[in-house]
Amino acid sequence: MRLWIALHLPQLPLEVFSPNWSSDNGSVVLEQERVLALSPAARAAGVLPGMRRGGVLMLHPEARLHERTLEREAQALHDVAMALLQYTPLVAQAEESTLLMDIGASLSLFGGIRALCRRIRANLRALGFSCALGCAPTARGAWLLARASAGRVLGMASLSRRLDHLPSALPPPGRAFGAWFDGIGCFTLGDMRRLPRPGLQRRCGRPLLDLLDAAYGKTPELFDWIEAPTTFSAKLELFDRVENAEALLFGAHRLLLQMTGWLCAHQFAVERIVLQLEHERGKVARAPTIIEIALAEPTWRDEHLVRLLKERLSKVELVAHVIGLTLEAPQVQPMAPPSDSLFPEPGGSDEDQQRMLELLVARLGPENVLQAAPQADYRPELANLWVPVQKKIRNAQMQAQMPPDVLSLPRPAWLLAKPIALLMRNHRPFYGSPLRMASNPERIEAGWWNQSQTRDYFIAEGLDHAHYWVYRERMVGAAGEAEPRWFLHGMFG
Repeated sequence: MRLWIALHLPQLPLEVFSPNWSSDNGSVVLEQERVLALSPAARAAGVLPGMRRGGVLMLHPEARLHERTLEREAQALHDVAMALLQYTPLVAQAEESTLLMDIGASLSLFGGIRALCRRIRANLRALGFSCALGCAPTARGAWLLARASAGRVLGMASLSRRLDHLPSALPPPGRAFGAWFDGIGCFTLGDMRRLPRPGLQRRCGRPLLDLLDAAYGKTPELFDWIEAPTTFSAKLELFDRVENAEALLFGAHRLLLQMTGWLCAHQFAVERIVLQLEHERGKVARAPTIIEIALAEPTWRDEHLVRLLKERLSKVELVAHVIGLTLEAPQVQPMAPPSDSLFPEPGGSDEDQQRMLELLVARLGPENVLQAAPQADYRPELANLWVPVQKKIRNAQMQAQMPPDVLSLPRPAWLLAKPIALLMRNHRPFYGSPLRMASNPERIEAGWWNQSQTRDYFIAEGLDHAHYWVYRERMVGAAGEAEPRWFLHGMFG
């Protein structure tokens, strides 16, 4: 089923300059010295659309005045389109600050039209924009519904009935003829469709008929789809100097949403991201603060990255005010295919476990979250190293083991970081109680090249029936009457 969503951003000029326009102390956007858009606070002070600059300053001296910049509006609309690419690769830009999305193939993936619309609205709020959303089986129909805030329809019959009640001044090609339409009693699109087509074309031109035919599904629609760039680098200029690093999360989330759309458009997963906190420029310029996050498991979802950035930003101490953010994705790889397993993995998937470890690293620091790296060494304390969990371990190193024909005693689950010297009582090692040897000795002799060790290991049992891994240090070159030294090296469960 072909289905379109249109997003009209009615407050785009104001939101470009003042993301918190709904709660600020009065923002006004001017075009050719006249008010184009204004916030509720400015309207409450008496400012009206079309008013001149002098009138605004007389009524509201504290108003924040901004000159309209079409380039910044176009960039803001492009940023929104980049974020929407996570739902469909078919996103096009239409007139009057509107974006069109062909989401017919995405409905099942995102749980239906209601769930998809909720997600899109949430993304727009996170980006700092408001929108009027329309949904219809045709792109022009969705555009008209969005411009009129007329809701969603899923069938062609329902769309025709809904469009027939929209005002005749809504299509852009017909607005210049609004007085003529009112004069002949043509107030809705339904009235317009009932007019003779040859006369309507001679009076208003062919573009109006083409728009009506496309909206009602009479003719095919062609669009130029927005293409994602080959590499990702997004920049955001902040609207005030920020002193607290945690306050940067809102702006970083905006950039992450754009990156999510870019990743989905190219079917990529990111392995490393770099967030630059830009400081003052000019004579007091400072080098940007770099926050780099390396992921153990590549991802393309913004929720996990937001949690990681939140933890990292909470630990950053700013050396100066932040005036801008730049996000880059220097290391990506193709998305991993979905799991072949019919049922979910017990305890979560590998990706879920990696996300948990990455969150722990961001919260506790990389030096406090370690993983085991096996070593092909007979000495117990050197047979295993602990390295940061983010470090990649080669498969050959993970499979390091002794030759299969070597017979050895069972190894304890708890190996002490440093062996404990044991007392001797009645010529027997003592640890809470006298220890009785419960196994034959296993001699481990290695390290002649750097730190030679010669030890005889035993499994010992105490009076409480607990089992210990102890060794007797072999005194090379000592006299025969020398007392052997015993050490506790591990404990069995």
